[in-house]
Amino acid sequence: METKDIRVQYADSSHVVHAERICQLIFESAQQRGTGIAKRRPEYIADKMENGKAVIALDGDKCVGFSYIECWSHGDYVATSGLIVDPEYRRLGLATKIKEKTFQLARERFPYAKLFSITTSLAVMKLNTRLGYQPVTLSELTHDQEFWQGCEGCVNYDVLKRNNHRICLCYGMLYDPRVQNKPRAHWYTPYWMAMRNFTKKIFRL
Repeated sequence: METKDIRVQYADSSHVVHAERICQLIFESAQQRGTGIAKRRPEYIADKMENGKAVIALDGDKCVGFSYIECWSHGDYVATSGLIVDPEYRRLGLATKIKEKTFQLARERFPYAKLFSITTSLAVMKLNTRLGYQPVTLSELTHDQEFWQGCEGCVNYDVLKRNNHRICLCYGMLYDPRVQNKPRAHWYTPYWMAMRNFTKKIFRL
């Protein structure tokens, strides 16, 4: 399967017909992972589309991917969330295209806001890193209580609640447009270098 015929675009009111399908994909994905936000109402997804805060991937008339943005703390923070790809269309690079389009949408709509993401997905972490996000503690994200209430559908919400929204199984990542993001070594670089030096030492013996 190829992605050349798949359109990744900003969603609008004409795409509301796909809201039920998107909710089902989000729910099924959460079940497979055993973590994450398990449910979203069709009305919630439709609202994002109608207000120009969503990205949709279409293969003809079939919705095969989705993501959306949400403003918090009076526009100081913007969350990118709900990234989902139909299981039949995975491993084609489609998630990357959707994530990049969602990032573009957030930067266009809210150029001065800090963009953040909380996730348990390693794939999403890698995508965020390529876009310039940095790992942060949850305490560095929005303190808007309405945002954290949105986590109540997650199986790990009790962990978050017990730790006063400071610690959970999700990882926080933040893109701050006011900070120049300089390329830096991956988290595994020190480990890799240590192993390389150790291997060289062994073979010299």
